[in-house]
Amino acid sequence: MLPPVNTPQGLSSPVSSSTWWWPLAIFLLGTPLWLQLGEPEIFLAINRWCAPMAAEFWTGLSLLGNGWGLLAVTAPLLVLAPRLMVAWLCAAPFAVLFARTGKFLIESPRPAAVVDNVQMRVVGELLHNVSMPSGHTLTAFAVASGIYFALTAAQRHRHWWLLVLAAASGLSRIAVGAHWPGDVVVGASLGLLAGLLGHQLWVRLPEQQFLLSSWWLRIAAVLVGLSVYHLVTEELDFAENQAAQMVLAVVATASLSAYIWRSLHQRTIEK
Repeated sequence: MLPPVNTPQGLSSPVSSSTWWWPLAIFLLGTPLWLQLGEPEIFLAINRWCAPMAAEFWTGLSLLGNGWGLLAVTAPLLVLAPRLMVAWLCAAPFAVLFARTGKFLIESPRPAAVVDNVQMRVVGELLHNVSMPSGHTLTAFAVASGIYFALTAAQRHRHWWLLVLAAASGLSRIAVGAHWPGDVVVGASLGLLAGLLGHQLWVRLPEQQFLLSSWWLRIAAVLVGLSVYHLVTEELDFAENQAAQMVLAVVATASLSAYIWRSLHQRTIEK
């Protein structure tokens, strides 16, 4: 039996039962896309529609679906809103499970393996297989929805942009020529489901797990530190992201330093 749900006043609002239909609704509405009806015409139309925007715009949005990039983007939550940091980390294991399982079971070709590359815009490395689902889209939606559902009802009304940003990250995967629209739709559906499942874990955590000294926050801090290393030493998906990676590395380093300082300060006070 699951432990009782922990929802202190002002922490979160219950997720309505109808919200659980969101992932299924997206999946069903996107049926023509993941069945690839009308492809490759639909992919080419979206890819060309996005082409006027600079490559850096789309690669930057795509970075929001990269785990190391997301750790850096959300690093300030370590200090400003630890509960929200833990909220999306609770959704992360489900996102990894869904993405890895989908790619293992479905050997679908990517656009570059089907469409004449001259007809499409490709940014970065040419990818040819394991297309379904879009892992970046799934990750972006898992993180965005994990944070979104951890907010109160009033806050959710003001932070709908989190889901829009995740959708933009999904769109970027078509814009750079990496995924079919159907991959993105399925990724969004599974990402939302991961966020909802992670939320169920989050609301059952004891209050102690939201303290700076908790193992959840310590693990988060270690992961943020690792993200700095990867941001500085590696090319995350695209060469165009180098400048953005350096900025995020600074943000993550500053956030991690603030977390360590506050943790040490709190320990000194407790002594």
